[in-house]
Amino acid sequence: MAERRARPAPKAGAGGSPRAPAGPSRPVEAVAAFLGRASWRRVVLVRRCLAGVLVVVAAVLALSPAGGRSSEVVVAARDLAPGSVVAPTDLTVATWPAELVPAGVVGVAAAEGRVLAGALRAGEPLTDLRLARAALAAAATGIPDAAAVPVRLADPDVAALLTPGVRVDVVVAAPEGGTPTVLADSAVVLTVLEPGGASAGSSARGRSALVALPRELATRVAAASLSDQVAVTLR
Repeated sequence: MAERRARPAPKAGAGGSPRAPAGPSRPVEAVAAFLGRASWRRVVLVRRCLAGVLVVVAAVLALSPAGGRSSEVVVAARDLAPGSVVAPTDLTVATWPAELVPAGVVGVAAAEGRVLAGALRAGEPLTDLRLARAALAAAATGIPDAAAVPVRLADPDVAALLTPGVRVDVVVAAPEGGTPTVLADSAVVLTVLEPGGASAGSSARGRSALVALPRELATRVAAASLSDQVAVTLR
């Protein structure tokens, strides 16, 4: 068997002790590991800061109006009851974000003297469908040329049964106990009007119902109510 070659012994150092093998020492490796951990901590910290900034920016964008645009809107200055006549003191102007302004908003001049078809809360915007006018009559009946006409109720107790959206027939009593004549069928109640100047607790006698009808029938009902006693029957 061939003899193994003996490995050369490490050279002695200055003090006669053998030299350490070449390569990085333990202190160097420890420093490198510490620097690596410190660098990773900085990266994590930066990422967390950026995430926080993005959250704040998103919240600001969500709460601020789009592009900073705003519009002036006519709103109710106080709670308004249905059937009330709108006065300038009932309204005020508020600034709203443009994207929140509803369609059909009206100005003070267009609303003054009009009758409210429904209740309005303080701060609520006033639109064309809140007023007893052609737009509301068209929306209630589905007929573009519909009109609103007041019908004075012969029976005051009927007023308590009428609510917006209820359909009624408008009839007129025949003379000498004859058969009543139907002036219009399937009219839509828009609101019930209080008698002018009525005080709280007064009789409901004299109340009127504002109904929506096709324009030709509305004209017929309005003419008949001037001379005849008009009544409504619920459908």
